[in-house]
Amino acid sequence: MRLTVLGGGGFRVPLVHRALLDDAQDPGSTGRRTELVLHDTDPGRLAAISAVLAEQADRRPGPAPAVRTTTDLDEALAGTDFVFSAIRVGGLAGRVRDEQLPLAEGLLGQETVGAGGVLYGLRTVPVATHIAERVAALAPQAWVINFTNPAGMVTEAMSRVLGDRVIGICDSPVGLCRRAARAVGADPDRADYDYVGLNHLGWLRRIVVDGTDRMPALLDDAAALESFEEGKLFGAEWLRALGALPNEYLHYYYHHREALGAIREADATRGEFLARQQEGFYAKLAGGAGTGGAFQAWDATRREREETYMAESREASGGWQRDSCDLDGGGYDRVALALMRAIARNERTTLILNVRNRHAVPGIDADAVVEVPCLVDAGGARPLATGPVAPDQLGLMLQLKAVERSTIEAAADNSPRAALRALALHPLVDSVHAARRVLEAATHR
Repeated sequence: MRLTVLGGGGFRVPLVHRALLDDAQDPGSTGRRTELVLHDTDPGRLAAISAVLAEQADRRPGPAPAVRTTTDLDEALAGTDFVFSAIRVGGLAGRVRDEQLPLAEGLLGQETVGAGGVLYGLRTVPVATHIAERVAALAPQAWVINFTNPAGMVTEAMSRVLGDRVIGICDSPVGLCRRAARAVGADPDRADYDYVGLNHLGWLRRIVVDGTDRMPALLDDAAALESFEEGKLFGAEWLRALGALPNEYLHYYYHHREALGAIREADATRGEFLARQQEGFYAKLAGGAGTGGAFQAWDATRREREETYMAESREASGGWQRDSCDLDGGGYDRVALALMRAIARNERTTLILNVRNRHAVPGIDADAVVEVPCLVDAGGARPLATGPVAPDQLGLMLQLKAVERSTIEAAADNSPRAALRALALHPLVDSVHAARRVLEAATHR
């Protein structure tokens, strides 16, 4: 089996490689028979990550996937079985601009939420669409697993070319579900989860263990509820009022004033922090990290990255550090591996994924990409019916879907009107004039 990673010089690629190494211990695994092709436009980053992978493989017993690298997209895609798309158009410098331009107008500066997410989508959708067209031409039977943000929007844009052969993934829902299950004393792998939403805009509504919904008991237990990340972010009082557990990214909506204030008061935006951190990491490897140094440098940088994730939101909700339970979210690498195994080996499983709605979520049209539990096997991912969605949840989903589709239209047609509509319709953008100024600033950069 051949797996192609687009954005193969990206910092989190060793996590995918680690998952393949773990899987290779299974005699019937996909990992032991996998060729891993890394594609990136930056040969220096490819060389750095290749060094990390080589050292990581040396640390593990047993077989390891063969790894090769290329800067040629068509070469990377030709004949592949799976494509893992984790690109960042514009690099971290683009992310920094996406954060800073809205902040200059008093708006939220965040990678995927608010005006920053729209700017990122405008830049990314044309490239993602081109990739989808090349996959269709060179590897029409391949499955594309998209982690490129904004993941739901990008997956929907690619689905217009690839149909159901593109599936979006995110580690936020699985992390929320596993943490909530542990909070009620359940084995996360034995529970079923009722989750509905769009990417970075979803709610866990039920945790079913042995046929019993444990959510009411969790909501009634303040200590258990506030023992994990989402409970600390939102607080027991608000979660009881909602009657559900929101995805962590809804902190930007429900506690918008506090989140914006914390971001504006921080020494650096998240993008600026990651840019400095990764610049140091890649520079160290380019200069030669020494024997065993590549993996150690990467692992130390990774731990710091995970520990500081959503630091401003934690500061806005009282200030607290992530603990081991919060850090153990399952990981997008493990979600990707579970998805590939289910398709390649016809191992039927249920995963929360970003797919075309069909008729799973009432009130959302069939072609809209939603984030819901899906039944996965060799035929791909089929969304499971969610039942009625609460009006407040459906309202936000519909408004954000209009923003996503206006962004796709603007990117596809180079339409300034659609771009302005995408920015101004976002519920976290409170002024058409501010939206216009952000768009003008982004256009003239």
